[in-house]
Amino acid sequence: MTWFRRLREEAQSEAAPDESDSPDALRARIFELIGFVNQNAGKLPGEAVVIARRITDTVREVVDGADPQHGLDIYAVVSIRGILDDYLPTTLRTYLALDPGIVDVPRPSGRTPSASLLEQLDALWSSATDLHVAAQAHDADSLLSQGNFLRTKFTGSDLDL
Repeated sequence: MTWFRRLREEAQSEAAPDESDSPDALRARIFELIGFVNQNAGKLPGEAVVIARRITDTVREVVDGADPQHGLDIYAVVSIRGILDDYLPTTLRTYLALDPGIVDVPRPSGRTPSASLLEQLDALWSSATDLHVAAQAHDADSLLSQGNFLRTKFTGSDLDL
């Protein structure tokens, strides 16, 4: 009869909220990402460091502004997790993986990798700002649209420098 117990344990684990989505866990991830940005500040363009920190500050404002009784909206959590776990670190790591000798050399597109990095960070900061506005207004449609935009903008070839 262990399979009854196993089914009950599986149901309980599915019903338990994901602690990695809690405001405290998200704050910890934000501070971890801030540490990564600070640690690599000497390898990134100065403006990129400023924009990356603006992104983390804006996301932290969204997390800190969550209703203590109800927590963050699921759409806000999805967007925040995307920014913290994928879009911002991937953008920075992709740039940091480049040979420093080519970061200011124009590519076939005419832009340098440094310029592309700044453009991507600006778009991400704009998205984080829109997320903040939507979260403050508790606008679920805007949050859903914002998450879709982030996925479209920062997956695949858009990260190619």
